[in-house]
Amino acid sequence: MNARMTMQAHATNYLSERRRLGFGLRSTGYTVMSFARYIDDLNSQEPLSIEIMADWARKDKGNSGKPSTWARRLKKIRAFCRYLQQFDPRTEVPDDTIFGRIGQRLAPHIYSEQEIIDLLAAAHKLDSFIPGLRGATYETLFGLIASTGLRVSEALHLLDLDVDLKLGMLTIRQTKFAKSRHVPMHPSTVDVLRQYQLQRNCHIEVSDETPFFVGARGRRLGLPLSMEQVHRVFISLRNQLGWINRGAHNGPRIHDLRHTFVVRRVLLWQAQGLDVDQQMLALSTYVGHTNVTNTYWYLTGIPQLMALAAEKFEDFTQLPGACHD
Repeated sequence: MNARMTMQAHATNYLSERRRLGFGLRSTGYTVMSFARYIDDLNSQEPLSIEIMADWARKDKGNSGKPSTWARRLKKIRAFCRYLQQFDPRTEVPDDTIFGRIGQRLAPHIYSEQEIIDLLAAAHKLDSFIPGLRGATYETLFGLIASTGLRVSEALHLLDLDVDLKLGMLTIRQTKFAKSRHVPMHPSTVDVLRQYQLQRNCHIEVSDETPFFVGARGRRLGLPLSMEQVHRVFISLRNQLGWINRGAHNGPRIHDLRHTFVVRRVLLWQAQGLDVDQQMLALSTYVGHTNVTNTYWYLTGIPQLMALAAEKFEDFTQLPGACHD
């Protein structure tokens, strides 16, 4: 490693380079800089080894004592270590064998059609200072997520200029992975958004920068909805409806509406006899996954699609030359 260049300088250059490519790296950036400061404080002339990285990982801020936490810290510096190998090929890269693999993704709650209907009906009845506006806001918000698979944050960040009701198109700007995309909507979804917009515009001043979904209570009238507000309302409705949890999380979540959208789409393609593999890239782009492998996870991670995954594997084993050991 070039002794005249600190590890923090390498980290700064690495993060700048990645961010120019469109990566947000908010959490990862903090972790990489923490690691760089630790290495600089050691003032060692030795190449970066797995042992040094493991020692740093064990010193997590919360003193958790959990190997899974240490494994996550190492995972966040893995790409940085590969970057450093161009300056010192002796730099080692941590893998999953040190503290074990990070826990697998938990299966979500896949909503039935009736559960979504009940959720929207319950949201519609929410009270507010302005009759009907709060209920319409949450009914439309949850309905939009269910019908397009948006992330909750993406829906809450929509501005009026991002919602083109003439073309039936949403513009999702600077998403989770610092990328933007266009999301076409079904005409029935467009009609509901139009009705909500007309109702909302009767009570607030509107510009292109107006949040599409707005608060309806007192000082919050016309202001953006916060994530905390939305989750608080959802949990209240969830408790009121008394759903039986079919996922591996503590209870059904708003984010599970997104999971449900993906699962229903794949099941529909299967029922229509379409080649699911040919459709997956389009679906991955539509929902904003950075890698199509994140979309393929549903085939093995969701009970409703396990049969499809098994069927695909069975088809594979029938191919000429497939291994049958």
